[in-house]
Amino acid sequence: MAEEAKNGGNAALATPGHGADGAAVGTAVISPDAVQNPGLPPHRERVTDVDPKKEKRAERVVYTLFYLSVLGSIGAVLAYMFFPIEDGRLEAIRMQTMFVGVGMTLALLAIGIGAVHWAKALMADHESVDERHPVPSSEETRKASGEIFAIADKESGFSRRTLVRNSLLGALIAFPLPGITLLRSLAPQDQDPVVLLKHTMWDTGVHLARDLGGASVGEKIRAADVTIGSVFHVVPANLDEATNVLDEKAKAIVLLMRLDPKDLHPSPGREDWAYDGIVAYSKVCTHVGCPVALYEQHTHHLLCPCHQSQFDVSHEAKVIFGPAKRPLPQLPIEVDGEGYLVAKSDFEEPVGPSFWERLK
Repeated sequence: MAEEAKNGGNAALATPGHGADGAAVGTAVISPDAVQNPGLPPHRERVTDVDPKKEKRAERVVYTLFYLSVLGSIGAVLAYMFFPIEDGRLEAIRMQTMFVGVGMTLALLAIGIGAVHWAKALMADHESVDERHPVPSSEETRKASGEIFAIADKESGFSRRTLVRNSLLGALIAFPLPGITLLRSLAPQDQDPVVLLKHTMWDTGVHLARDLGGASVGEKIRAADVTIGSVFHVVPANLDEATNVLDEKAKAIVLLMRLDPKDLHPSPGREDWAYDGIVAYSKVCTHVGCPVALYEQHTHHLLCPCHQSQFDVSHEAKVIFGPAKRPLPQLPIEVDGEGYLVAKSDFEEPVGPSFWERLK
């Protein structure tokens, strides 16, 4: 009682006592009424709530941004059309990449900025509290959902602000168009893809050369320069003779590796496709065509960084993990009289994604 009186008659606010050694004993108990709910701060009206002119200006900014998004989407499509890359010219590729990217960036940024400005300047911003309710909702709550949507529509002004609404709808419709347009470049339009991808610039006697990037062809490769564990990025030495260098390179790029000959396990008929442990495989993943460029020397595995397909080089690049469905095509190789590596023939199957083969 004395302790209670000492604390103003409220035992719930008693502080911990102390034992003989000075250590705290017990814990304080806080009354549920000790802390008052501060409530919500006073509502601050925005300038668009009190000034109709500024509200109208904000509305103009929002629908202007949405119309800019439409222009960006259309501009990206036009850039794709006006800067064709089928002929492989680097200048056209650079221009298309830049203008398509600028158009799609404008389309996405304008939608995002416009939506944020709409929410911050025009939509209702009165604070409200939604009480948690059991799951599932009551029948009355479910029936009231339609009313909630109607209130949200009224607060956002979606139906009332026709220019904002229509410009947003136009921006959302136009924004996917550049991506849909770009899908056209994923497949040839006027040729059978199986025939197109089955024949590359590799042929009997074509030398293997270093890939220097872009359309540049490096020096021819000697078998003696390929050591065990090394990897060479290879293109045909006659690549610069192609009409469309980049398209031909995309089909003909090869990874060259050397293993201990006893680690190779060729299937019947392919025993002479390698030379003294040196093997060459297409660099184009058979899943969706990404470049396979990561080689693990100790496991003899090739890894595609896009979707983690893995291929076992020691067993004819068969698939051991991931979504790819068939091995990487192997390029038969040998050496010429001067010790340079040359192709024995072209690939005997189409390079790249497996779905091309389903057309035949």
